[in-house]
Amino acid sequence: MAATFLLIALFLLLFIGVPVAVSLGTASLFTLLVFGDQTLLSSAQKFFHAMQVYPLLAVPFFILAGAFMTTGGVAKRMIAFANSIVGHYRGGLAMAALLASAFFAAVSGSAPATVVAVGSIMIGGMVASGYTRSFAAGVICNSGTLGILIPPSLVMVVYGAITETSIGRLFIAGILPGIFLTLVMLLTIVVIAFRQNMPRQERASWRQVVKTFREAVWGLLLILIILGGIYSGFFTPTEAAAVSAVYAFVIAVFVYRDLKIKDVPDVLLDASRVTAMLMFIIANAFMFAFVLTTEQIPQMASEMLVDLGLPVWGFLLVLNLLLLIAGNFMEPTSVVLILTPIVFPIAMDLGIDPIHLGVLMIVNMQIGLVTPPVGLNLFVTAGVAKLSLEDTVKASFPWLVVLLAVLLLITYVPWISLVVPEMLLD
Repeated sequence: MAATFLLIALFLLLFIGVPVAVSLGTASLFTLLVFGDQTLLSSAQKFFHAMQVYPLLAVPFFILAGAFMTTGGVAKRMIAFANSIVGHYRGGLAMAALLASAFFAAVSGSAPATVVAVGSIMIGGMVASGYTRSFAAGVICNSGTLGILIPPSLVMVVYGAITETSIGRLFIAGILPGIFLTLVMLLTIVVIAFRQNMPRQERASWRQVVKTFREAVWGLLLILIILGGIYSGFFTPTEAAAVSAVYAFVIAVFVYRDLKIKDVPDVLLDASRVTAMLMFIIANAFMFAFVLTTEQIPQMASEMLVDLGLPVWGFLLVLNLLLLIAGNFMEPTSVVLILTPIVFPIAMDLGIDPIHLGVLMIVNMQIGLVTPPVGLNLFVTAGVAKLSLEDTVKASFPWLVVLLAVLLLITYVPWISLVVPEMLLD
């Protein structure tokens, strides 16, 4: 009865337009008051306790690092470097946009930030070079999703905090799927470029390649600092987040000098707004997970699925469908926060590796970012590309085939997600 009440209350609130965070908290509170023996005071204590989970300290630091990188000129330098490598191929500017998105994803951890940073520069340049605006928008919209797969990823941090899974292992597990998806997208651009006879640029000289690399190297080094520090055991993922924030500040202000000291308070304010919003969602979601556990909803769901006799492949198929549907209506963090407490115990009972499950969920969330009605990358790309939302959806739709094909491979070939952490950490 409590489970039915909780889920009906949640979806009713979401249906009438109540924000996700408020819906999670309100449905949880009502359920505790009606069916549980919790007082308002204990519920409030549980709410604030949720924000004291140590791994979640990484969230504000990664957000701050991304804010410094986005506001500064790191993206411009990465784009110039990527363009010097592949710009001379047919469709090379589109490839450069994709590579720049992959590079920037690895230092920002955010899909929308990647779209804004790369798209605001590359879309106009691609259109001026003879590409259609819709093709440019489709490339940027979908390549921007790499921001939640290539480490550091805020969604990975949240998943790791909920499931008590090693965030360091999750980060390392995202490397090969991120590279694989990037290569598949590059191959797609090559095929389209030859079929549509897309333009190419003059080949950059080796001197120019070295020059752009030297200018971009300070931003690229952040990837090595984060992953190298975690892999070597020099610092934890949470400490790596703090290091990345300080490093991004030093690079933006003192090395590249794109930011003045007087601009830093504005960057801090913007980062704090995003952090406050995300932490409020997380705290309410932890309340929701607490109610689920208290009322034994995951256990009941697990028993129902076990009674159905679904094999592992069948459960993974159902899970993908569930995540894809949820991703159409909620942003990635919300989906992970709501569904992970339900599906994680079932996956563990079936012997699915928690690292593989985390990567699988994140690839599903990538698809959710580019599917209506709530695909965040669609809205951001529409603004950056100056297209209507309908045209942006049409531009992005063909790339769904690529994303879905990669999702199927990652779902049923766990080796892609597990081989790197097993090689480096076991």
